[in-house]
Amino acid sequence: MAEIPSNNANLRVLIAPLDWGLGHATRCIPIINEFLKMDCAVWLAGEGAQEKLLRAEFPQLPFLPLRGYRIKYSKTSIGMLWSMIRQAGKITKAIKYEHQWLQEIMHQYHFDVVISDNRYGLYHSSVSCIFITHQLCIKSPLGGWSEKILRRKNYAYINRFTACWVPDMKDEINLAGELSHPQRMPLIPTNYIGALSRFSKNEIQEINNHLLFILSGPEPQRSLLENKIVDELRHYTGSATIVRGLPDEQKKIPSTQIIQCYNHLSADELNNEMQKAEYVIARSGYSTVMDIAALGKKSILIPTPGQTEQEYLAKSLSEKNFAPFMLQKNFTIAKAMEMTKSYAYKHFNIETVTDLHYVIANFIDSLKKE
Repeated sequence: MAEIPSNNANLRVLIAPLDWGLGHATRCIPIINEFLKMDCAVWLAGEGAQEKLLRAEFPQLPFLPLRGYRIKYSKTSIGMLWSMIRQAGKITKAIKYEHQWLQEIMHQYHFDVVISDNRYGLYHSSVSCIFITHQLCIKSPLGGWSEKILRRKNYAYINRFTACWVPDMKDEINLAGELSHPQRMPLIPTNYIGALSRFSKNEIQEINNHLLFILSGPEPQRSLLENKIVDELRHYTGSATIVRGLPDEQKKIPSTQIIQCYNHLSADELNNEMQKAEYVIARSGYSTVMDIAALGKKSILIPTPGQTEQEYLAKSLSEKNFAPFMLQKNFTIAKAMEMTKSYAYKHFNIETVTDLHYVIANFIDSLKKE
C-alpha cells in the first residue's frame, strides 16, 4: 500500500497521465510541482515507463498502480488507421476499467482533486476532476466528417469532468493551432494554462555541430527511427547524443567518444543536453514541442508515420517558422542540415509558468470557498 502523506496539507490530489508515450507524464511535472508548492498532498498513478519516470522525478511521492491503455502502433503509415480502429474496443475497456478503479480507490484515499491527463475514465461525481488535453480537435486522415464524429465522442467524455485545462496559449500566438483552438469548445469550463515544460534555460553553452536526437512514442516506430539514426550517424562528422526514451530498458547502445547514447535522462540532465545541442531532432509530439519552445532551440521535427496529430503539428509549426520537418522515410542527417540553412527560424517567446500558476491558484481558492 502506498504511504499516505501527513494531514498538514490542504488538499489531497491524484495526478494520472496517459501511457501514450512519455509526453503525458513529462508535461505533468510542472503541474505536480505547482500543487506541491501550494502545500497539497499529491499522489501519482500509472504503470511502466511513465511510472519509472515520475518515480525518478518525485521519489518522495506515493504511487498507485493503474493499468494503462497499452496502445500498439503499426509499422506502416497506412496500417496506423486500421490498427487504431482494431484497438477501439481495447481503449473503451481501458476507460471503463480506470473509471471503476477510481470509484474504488476513492473509498480508501478520499481525494479532493483528480487531475487526468487524457485518461477519459478518471471522472467522479463527488470530487473535482480536471481533464488535461491539447487535443480538443482530433485530426483524422479521413477528413472533416470523421473529425466531427471524433469531436462529439471526445467532448462526450470531456464533458463528464469538472473542467478542462489546455496546455497552450489562449491567444493567436500558440503552439497547437486548431488542435487546441477549435471552433466549438466543450460545455465545461475550459482554461488555457500555457505551454508546459519541465525545462528552463541555464548557463550551458551550445556546441557547434552537436546534434541531440530525442526518441519517443510507442513501438515499433520508435525503434524504426532509432535504427535509421544510428545508421546515419556512421557518416556524420560532428558529435551527437541519442536519448532513446526507454527508462525501463536495461540493454544499452554502446557510446563512443563523439556519439553518446542514453536509454533515459533525468529532467536536469536532458535540460542540459538540449542546451548543448546546436539542433534538436525529435518527434513532433506536443510535449517535446513545448520543451523545445521553452528553451528556444532550433530543431528538426519528424512526425510519427500515420499519427495525424504529429503530422498536423509538424506542418503547422513549419508554417509558423517554428521548425522544419521531414518525413521519417526521407530522413537523412545531410538533408536535415541542408534544410536548416535556408529555414528562417522564429523564436517563440513562451511563458511556461505564469498561466499555470494562476489557473491552479484560482482553482484551489474556489475549492476552499465551497
